[in-house]
Amino acid sequence: MSERKYIVATDVGGTCTDTVVIAAGEPFHIGKALSTPPNFANGVLDSISVAANSMDLSVEQLFAQSYLFVHGSTVVDNTVLTQDGAKAGLITTAGFEDTLLVTRGAYGRWGGLPEEGVKHPVATDRADPLVPMERIRGIRERVDYKGEILQELNEAETEAAVRSLIEDEGVDSLAVCFLWSFYNPSHEQKVKEIIERVAPDAYVTLSSEIAPVPGEFERTSTTVINAYAGRITKAYVNNLEQQLAGRGYEGPIMVMQGYGGLLPASEAAERAVGMIECGPAAGVIGAKFLGDLMGQGNIIAADMGGTTFKVGVIQDGEIEYAREPMVARFHYVAPKIEVVSIGAGGGSIVSLEHGTNAPKVGPRSAGADPGPICYGRGGTEVTLTDVMTLIGYMDPGTFLGGSMTLDIDAARQAFEEQISGPLGMSVEEAAFGIFRVAAAQITDLIHEITVERGLDPRDFELHAFGGSCALLCGVFGRELNVKRIVIPYTASVNCAFGMISADIVHEYSVTKSLPAPSPVAEINETYAPLLAKAKVDLAREGFDESKMRFEFSVDLRYGLQVHEVTTRVNGPTPFTDETLQRLMDDFEALYEQKYGKGSAYRGAGIEMTQFRLSARGLLDRPDVPREALGGSDPVAARVSSRDIFIEPENRTGPAEIYDFDKLSPGNEIAGPAVIQTPITTIVVQSGQTASMDELRNIVLNFQ
Repeated sequence: MSERKYIVATDVGGTCTDTVVIAAGEPFHIGKALSTPPNFANGVLDSISVAANSMDLSVEQLFAQSYLFVHGSTVVDNTVLTQDGAKAGLITTAGFEDTLLVTRGAYGRWGGLPEEGVKHPVATDRADPLVPMERIRGIRERVDYKGEILQELNEAETEAAVRSLIEDEGVDSLAVCFLWSFYNPSHEQKVKEIIERVAPDAYVTLSSEIAPVPGEFERTSTTVINAYAGRITKAYVNNLEQQLAGRGYEGPIMVMQGYGGLLPASEAAERAVGMIECGPAAGVIGAKFLGDLMGQGNIIAADMGGTTFKVGVIQDGEIEYAREPMVARFHYVAPKIEVVSIGAGGGSIVSLEHGTNAPKVGPRSAGADPGPICYGRGGTEVTLTDVMTLIGYMDPGTFLGGSMTLDIDAARQAFEEQISGPLGMSVEEAAFGIFRVAAAQITDLIHEITVERGLDPRDFELHAFGGSCALLCGVFGRELNVKRIVIPYTASVNCAFGMISADIVHEYSVTKSLPAPSPVAEINETYAPLLAKAKVDLAREGFDESKMRFEFSVDLRYGLQVHEVTTRVNGPTPFTDETLQRLMDDFEALYEQKYGKGSAYRGAGIEMTQFRLSARGLLDRPDVPREALGGSDPVAARVSSRDIFIEPENRTGPAEIYDFDKLSPGNEIAGPAVIQTPITTIVVQSGQTASMDELRNIVLNFQ
């Protein structure tokens, strides 16, 4: 039998599916293929096949030598965005049936809308709920804020409600969310028992299991999202397992989560909400992993694929987590890496605004099917990829390693008809303008997540990854005045690379209100059952204590406030008085960082409201190979020259073209130039120098 030495990671995006394969002592092996909605597993196998072929292996031979498969997918995001989930019902406390519909008051009318939608708040309305009123049932029961039962669950009424939803409304997935169930889940658990007896095939989500936190609306919304998308997610994961087994894979499957960790496939299938934006989260994890290797603590992680542009921030080596995550326009409460996005990717459709003829890039996308016009797959609307082809950045003959020839003539004709003609401009002039519009949109978004939060981009490196980001990063990176730009060796498949660099992570929490300071013995008693469960869970997955790591954090707020700041515990654990004092100091420092210097006020009193534990099982993974730096002359990699758009000079001019695979660490390239790889294209603008480092990353420096 062949030695099992490979880790295989795949990331399913809206346009492409990416694969990274790694083993000790070998370079990364990369695969990229178009995604295949709605049967995404086909695209997964296509992408793995590309990687296997580059290794002179079949998929079956690769799997026979693989011991771990890691996966990330947009299945949950897509299900919610397209409103194509299960026919779900909600069972809640009688008298609170409207919670999901009321949302968070007026904020629910414009929450999640793009900027242009918020400009006219009177014209806004709440998003249609995933569970309409006719599929919501209120049950007489009551638990108070201490967890004490005030009114026992009416089991006969519960069974009647379940039968009504299943038999009369035809639901096949049920969400259960009772008041204060995170203090006492017994009523929800009884409902689950009744559902399993009455409708054993129904998919069930309990709020006390998926979101055991305060916040009546957010908890209900999270439970409903999980029920709505969970059934489809479970079927997707089961189908993927079968497809991989059918090609000979026998090892474990781990699924990426939005908080940056991995879960076994069986557990992830029950926690669909955790998979939301798991791909972008993996990209940030990959950027942090690479930053640690390069000695970089401040990183702007920019990911531009075929559908969206996404960005996250790493400050002093710490990843920022979302305060109020949303999917589409629906709030949920689950740990998630902060990633903000706009609809600007390679497949984003270029259009002219009705009435003003102002050019727009996105948010609509041509996706993988039919894709950009230049793909020749039936696309009829101009996309940003078509523009990149027109301005000389993309070589029609080398796209995806030459596996697809781009039709530049079709792109030019459509662009002239749809964009440049109506604008009264030449094709080139209009294409230059569209490129700048896209770069400006990206710059504005990064300003939003940095400058508007008190961060100076000049203190940060920019990591540019995704299939399209390296085409524009030289322009928006210059506008932001970042230190330098890093285009990772795995740029076009960086989210898959991030999955390989992630560990198994379980998140636990308990809601409990304590003043700060409180006796540390009480805090340690609060954490004890969480820590015990975490150790059991990790041991069951094969980790001994030497491979276990635990990170503690606490949600704190000032007296009478309703919003908390999650603060990491940096002192010794179990808690000591010193640990608690440092926690309070760190909370106030974070508070002032978020809300302004002088905003902290200990005199108002500090309250601890939630105690969190992140339990990590460290996976064994090969070291990233480094190569010795050689000479600076890149002449061996030069393949040709062609005219491209030189943005700083606002003109078309000649640029040297280089083959990435023929470059060696230490080579330096002065712009304007283009570096072509089988899976992405890197544009070096004039006034910039590109060098290949010992990890085969391309580093752009400003002259």
